[in-house]
Amino acid sequence: MTGMALAICLGLSGAGCGTRLATKADHAAQMPNPMHNADYSEDAEVPFVIALKTAMTDVSRPANFASESASRRTRDMVDWVVGSRDNLNLPFAIVDKVNTKVYVFGMDGRLHGAAPVLLGLAQGDHSTPGVGNMRMSHISPAERTTPAGRFVAAMGRNAHGKEVLWVDYENAISMHPVVAGRPAERRAQRLDTPSPLDNRISYGCINVPVNFFKNMIHRIFSGTAGIVYVLPEARRVR
Repeated sequence: MTGMALAICLGLSGAGCGTRLATKADHAAQMPNPMHNADYSEDAEVPFVIALKTAMTDVSRPANFASESASRRTRDMVDWVVGSRDNLNLPFAIVDKVNTKVYVFGMDGRLHGAAPVLLGLAQGDHSTPGVGNMRMSHISPAERTTPAGRFVAAMGRNAHGKEVLWVDYENAISMHPVVAGRPAERRAQRLDTPSPLDNRISYGCINVPVNFFKNMIHRIFSGTAGIVYVLPEARRVR
């Protein structure tokens, strides 16, 4: 499964998050990575950290969210990705775990769309070792985390033959259309509420609205690899 093998976590390990590749442009080293020295636990206490911004002409800050709302950390991350070419001319997505939202960009940093997401039940930025090989019934609530980091992602299929975007294949973390789950979980309804406080319900995968997956994720990432950046929520990243 060559496509699936691309889903390698190059993100958080130990106390750090590797965000550089040898193939980047030389000027990347001169641009500060917004994921460095940021205490996301403080922002996590304020779910909505939003600032609207219009298109900018300054090439050092190329992100254009138009009228889409986004947190400061998301905007800073997109600016850094595009300015440093960390996405390697591939489409990319930013997952803001605090605000439970995903933003999808083309290779040039142009925003194609955004949507709410459902994330792992437990807060935390790492996966439990070996969780990808566990039966779901054996994964405790505390182990149901959505890992943070930089991931090379690719379209593929899960064990049930359903199309997904593999984010961290080793740990069985994917982005996929929201599933019905147990009626009591009310997953679809959780996506429709304006608050992010009820969007923590999955075993770690990133659930998106069905139409968003079909019209955005499938369209942008089919036939190519991509980069998914999952911003941390509880750890100080260096």
